[in-house]
Amino acid sequence: MKIDSDILIVGGGLNGPALALALAKAGLSSTVIDALPGGTQIEDNFDGRGYALALASKRLLAGIGVWNAVAPQSQPMLEIKVSDGRAGEGPLSPFFLHFDHAEIEEGPMGFMLEDRFLRRALADAMEASDLITVLNGETVTAQQADTTGVTVTLASGRELRGKLLVGADGRRSGTAERAGIKRSGWDYGQTALVCAIEHDLPHGGVAHQFFMPPGPLAILPLPGNMSSIVWSETHENAALFQSLSDEDYIQVLRPRFGDFLGEIRLVGKRFTYPLNLTVANSFTGDRLALIGDAAHGMHPIAGQGLNAGLRDVGALAHVLTHALQRGEDYASELVLDRYQEWRRFDTSTLALTTDLTNKLFSNDNPLLRLARDVGMGAVNALPGLRRTFIREAAGLNGDLPDLMR
Repeated sequence: MKIDSDILIVGGGLNGPALALALAKAGLSSTVIDALPGGTQIEDNFDGRGYALALASKRLLAGIGVWNAVAPQSQPMLEIKVSDGRAGEGPLSPFFLHFDHAEIEEGPMGFMLEDRFLRRALADAMEASDLITVLNGETVTAQQADTTGVTVTLASGRELRGKLLVGADGRRSGTAERAGIKRSGWDYGQTALVCAIEHDLPHGGVAHQFFMPPGPLAILPLPGNMSSIVWSETHENAALFQSLSDEDYIQVLRPRFGDFLGEIRLVGKRFTYPLNLTVANSFTGDRLALIGDAAHGMHPIAGQGLNAGLRDVGALAHVLTHALQRGEDYASELVLDRYQEWRRFDTSTLALTTDLTNKLFSNDNPLLRLARDVGMGAVNALPGLRRTFIREAAGLNGDLPDLMR
């Protein structure tokens, strides 16, 4: 049967386009099927969304040809400071974590980048590629794999055929569901409030993580005197805060934020999303692979959501490219098992770490507070251990795919 593209990718967010660009480097053609109309998520004005990209993720973006387009709009993260306390009271312990990029040779641990710049750069790079076709406003209603490929049926009635189907369609992945892949996980009882603020004083490229009993508050530096906020609260409190006017919202945020950057003001829109852990029971199926949130969704406590997805992109591209070079059927079970073994272990470890960290810090138990504060102090006092944590934050530990080396 005629092959429309080597790879059919369901999902046009960030991971799907990144994978299409990574595979194009190996000469593989892709069709990206995006349920949203063209340009829907690409805005000219700042809307408050930003991403903390680990150094390894920046390398991948450079490898697929988009980093140069966004580098001028990025903000290097030079330091990370982690503390523990209560809203309105600040840190309650002299123990804290302080990571400085100067302790590793590779440069900044990561970069903050606004959503609008990354989406536009990915869209422009796909448009410039002869190997990538983007279908906007289309949804998949059926998929069928056989010995030579996979066929998907779109809501419009059109059929597409490829050698491999990739699900990059989020935590409620229809691709995984149609393949009979179930998920495991649980709700955290928390909702993330996301916004951006402008402040009077410069942030110096320092990212802050302040742990409070209801959940953590991340303050992430954006270019200029601006920061991105990811603030976890109970579902009830988050719904209440989100319903407030901008003026009342900032009054609630201010005691949690503190005054170390001077006066603060909201910029752009405000978002919320419920926090849960959800992991696909398998990352692969018959001529099928899952990446990003379709494979795993975890707590944003360490800012690893997009980074974990881009690591999937790098690993899958690595496995498929090397199989292609060896003359293997890159969509075979044998090849896809390599991707599964690689990413399931890393993802399970990361999910467990974020889950335990959230449970350890999102409470006001005095014994747990003592244990975590002493632990942070111990890590901060040991240069070798601190350096390991810094490299982990930069995404440099473990077995890295070609595009992240």
